[in-house]
Amino acid sequence: MNESSSVDSLLTILRTEAARLTPGDQLPSSRELVNRHGVSPVTVSRAIALLAAEGAVFTRPGSGTYVAVRPSRASEPADTSWQAVALGGRSIEPAVADASSAPPAGTIMLSGGYPHESLQPTKALGAALARAARRPDAWRRAPAAGLAPLRAIFAGLPGGSVTPEDVLITGGGQGALSLLFRAIVPPGSPVLVESPSYPGALAAARAAGLRPVPVPMDQHGLRLELLADAFAMTGARLLYCQPSCHNPTGTVLAAERRQQVVDVARAAGAFLIEDDYARHLGHGRPLPRPLVADDRDGTVVYLTSLTKPASPSLRIGAVIARGPVLRRLLGMRRVDDFFIARPLQEAAVELLSTPAWDRHLRTLATDLRERCAALATGVARELPDWSLEVLPVGGLHLWLRLPPDLPEAALADTARRHGVATDPGAPFFPAESSAAHLRLGFAAAADQSELAEATRRLAGAAAELRERRGE
Repeated sequence: MNESSSVDSLLTILRTEAARLTPGDQLPSSRELVNRHGVSPVTVSRAIALLAAEGAVFTRPGSGTYVAVRPSRASEPADTSWQAVALGGRSIEPAVADASSAPPAGTIMLSGGYPHESLQPTKALGAALARAARRPDAWRRAPAAGLAPLRAIFAGLPGGSVTPEDVLITGGGQGALSLLFRAIVPPGSPVLVESPSYPGALAAARAAGLRPVPVPMDQHGLRLELLADAFAMTGARLLYCQPSCHNPTGTVLAAERRQQVVDVARAAGAFLIEDDYARHLGHGRPLPRPLVADDRDGTVVYLTSLTKPASPSLRIGAVIARGPVLRRLLGMRRVDDFFIARPLQEAAVELLSTPAWDRHLRTLATDLRERCAALATGVARELPDWSLEVLPVGGLHLWLRLPPDLPEAALADTARRHGVATDPGAPFFPAESSAAHLRLGFAAAADQSELAEATRRLAGAAAELRERRGE
């Protein structure tokens, strides 16, 4: 037997013996292994060295060879199946696909909820952050409710009788939604929502253990008679809605319905969460006064954010609330995360206090209006059988009803293969939808030429899907 085969044979024997022992046990000495297996000392030395390289044993000079702690085998996947029982079968699904995952090269983005980088005030943000960092107290602990100057700025946004003491600074809009749904009603409760509605809100409500109940809309917003029926039938104590530039439809709640919605909620003894995400995303025309501005009794809990008009990474928003609910929100803040990072709050104060912010908002309004018109024109030209019920006066999206022969999921998949990312309508509905829809964003694309190209690609995708389905 040659030296190599002798080493392999002894290595196999020693592996088996080490596997029977427990970590820390000593293997036979080299002399004993030589005598027992009739091999040379060199063979024993090489076999032990290979075994040590595998991590199965370790040697102590002058003492001997010992069994090592057995590492988990990287080739075998960890068994986490026990967690299904421990987690109790609950599932938290993301509202939409992760926008941070890069689409295929050349894809035109009509999906997602943030404007293109070219529409962000990058220079103003950098300057604001630099000024904030130079403040001597920039790294001190912030108050739980937020910095006083920032609270004052947000209090002035809706007007009316809102004061800085009514404002809680939050880490963006999505985190605020999660906080509100957990704070206002207990798990298992129904929450009334517009149908369709913002998927991030539906996901946050379900994660809080709530049950979204749809309330239909028309082209003027929530249908009041059905809202009153929903409160009466469910006993709900919470309504979530977007009265201005609703996502996804773009609908603005009609003037004659705005106070009535608040009155219906108050009569039911319920809170109304007013998600005013588009307050800084108007297309040049003034948006209606927020509901909270005329609410003195604490029915309306108002929410807005800077992430969409400024940058996804400026995770700063605000909740306006009055009475015990605000104290509860402050208590949960102290439990959840104590306070929002002070440097980010200081940067927001710097940004919002400069003329550059007002100039940015004027420029953004013009860009959004032109992009909205460009995409609507492209759809009308390339896809005349798609129905656009509302041309939005603010926000970032068009909501299109599809012809009956175009299933939205199949169309979205086909469109992606044609190089266009879209948002299918189903996730926007808290229950079954009555028709197929797509949400098309006009803010995430690079420019208007991309929007025109996107509609051409969508027309090609629709034609391909119809041809396949006709076979």
